[in-house]
Amino acid sequence: MRILICDDERPARERLNRLLGEMNDVEVVGEAENGLDCLQKAHQLQPSVVLLDMRMPIMDGLATAAQLARQDHPPAVVFCTAYDEHALAAFDVQAAGYLLKPVTKERLREALQRAKVIHQAQVDAGLPTRNHRSHISARTHRGVELIAIEDIRYFMADQKYVTVRHSQGEILIDETLKDLEHEFSGSFIRIHRNALLSLRYLDGLELVSPGQYQVRIRGIDERLSVSRRHLAELRETMQKL
Repeated sequence: MRILICDDERPARERLNRLLGEMNDVEVVGEAENGLDCLQKAHQLQPSVVLLDMRMPIMDGLATAAQLARQDHPPAVVFCTAYDEHALAAFDVQAAGYLLKPVTKERLREALQRAKVIHQAQVDAGLPTRNHRSHISARTHRGVELIAIEDIRYFMADQKYVTVRHSQGEILIDETLKDLEHEFSGSFIRIHRNALLSLRYLDGLELVSPGQYQVRIRGIDERLSVSRRHLAELRETMQKL
């Protein structure tokens, strides 16, 4: 992995350099002191991962990450910061990780592995940019959790929250089903006024009573009801899969 370090504090850059120097298959290709410097060097050096501070002069980390995501071949971004209040905003700009200082070697290694997978998936698919998030983030009792979009079975609205069902269980997020439907329109389909189903895990359609249908979901035993309003679109989509 080609790594670009961006932090306005030299000791922080030196610490990351030292930790990275203890890892295999990692090359630090450059350092930047602020967001603008980072954008220029990212264009020149083409890193696969940028380790990015949050609070910096000239251009902060969030603005920098948003600009990096617009590059033809964007690097994965891992935030390394002393502030935990920006975690959810960080993943809104498609960050692959969010580490709190002082960064430990083990946490850094784990974040880089996630970043490597994300970056390689883009390269393999020939994608110039990502037009949606690669992960959903939520604050839980365990801290900030990341769930890969590819691991999500469905989104289910329940009053003001949305349940995200994935392979290991479920989490709650404070987002609207309408916004999720718009963002992930190519990967999820609405099957009910309160449910979006991942096309990746759509396993079949079952008639449970006259006029009442449910979908089978690959990998889990649950069934979700399909409303009459959305049945025709679902059937048409299934014929194209």
